[in-house]
Amino acid sequence: MTLTGSYELCRRLNARHGRSYYLSTLLLPAWKRPHVHALYGFARHADEIVDSFTMTGDRAAALDTLDIRLTRMLAGGHGGHAGLDDHGADPVLPAFVQTVRSFGIDHDDIRAFLRSMRADLTVSRYATYDDLLGYMEGSAAAIGTMMLPVLEPLPGTEERAREAARQLGLAFQLTNFLRDVAEDLQRGRVYLPLEDLDAFGVREADLGRRGLTPALRELLAFEVGRARGHYRLAAKGVDLLAPSSRPCIRAACELYGGILQRIEAAGHDVLGTRVAVPGHRKLAIFARHLLAASAADRAERRMTVHVL
Repeated sequence: MTLTGSYELCRRLNARHGRSYYLSTLLLPAWKRPHVHALYGFARHADEIVDSFTMTGDRAAALDTLDIRLTRMLAGGHGGHAGLDDHGADPVLPAFVQTVRSFGIDHDDIRAFLRSMRADLTVSRYATYDDLLGYMEGSAAAIGTMMLPVLEPLPGTEERAREAARQLGLAFQLTNFLRDVAEDLQRGRVYLPLEDLDAFGVREADLGRRGLTPALRELLAFEVGRARGHYRLAAKGVDLLAPSSRPCIRAACELYGGILQRIEAAGHDVLGTRVAVPGHRKLAIFARHLLAASAADRAERRMTVHVL
């Protein structure tokens, strides 16, 4: 897999599996998009390893192989390893490694992400929200902080921008958990904290029914409010980014936040059908932010005139 091919594969993975997210990336300057796609492609590839194999041992071995190849490539190797068959080497890695190197992305964030992917192989329930947050630190918050260097925090704001990026990752992940309650249960996983189920009088069996119980409706409303709390904290960081990155993040927040609105509009029924933001609504959000994105891009390009 050439570097060009790897970046193109990551772009296609993003376009196919993360349509709302991909739409928002089109608001970024063209040079930033491949790097965002590379980060998405790596995360998606690891997630597919976790969810695609039928045997836990196979999934664990494949994840270990990905980790070994990634470690060697980050250290300057080509990704091969004694005893590994490189014929089917992970094709997203060239783009991902190039992006990590180009932006100095923290390797600790990568390790945190892979730890959470491994947790999905053995952990299917979380007793408390703090326990769930521990998982989401790797599965979601780390993705947000890996993205941050590409989005360019303004000088002197890095620490505050990192916390906002972390909160945005948590907000997106919790939104996905609420939308995918039924789908996750089919995989044998429950991402709603067990203490919350107990507090609202919800049994796990209630998550597998077509109709909502009043108790489950109240629980989901509570979790929607919790997700919105993460969005509010994340919103504080948008103005800390380079102006050309802000429309993308604002649009992404609207698109994912729109899922919460659709959940509420459906009476919190996430068991019958998969809640989604309609296509015309997505395009309206994109169009509303397109003018600001174009203006910011032009303004940053004009700055080079004064430099030259």
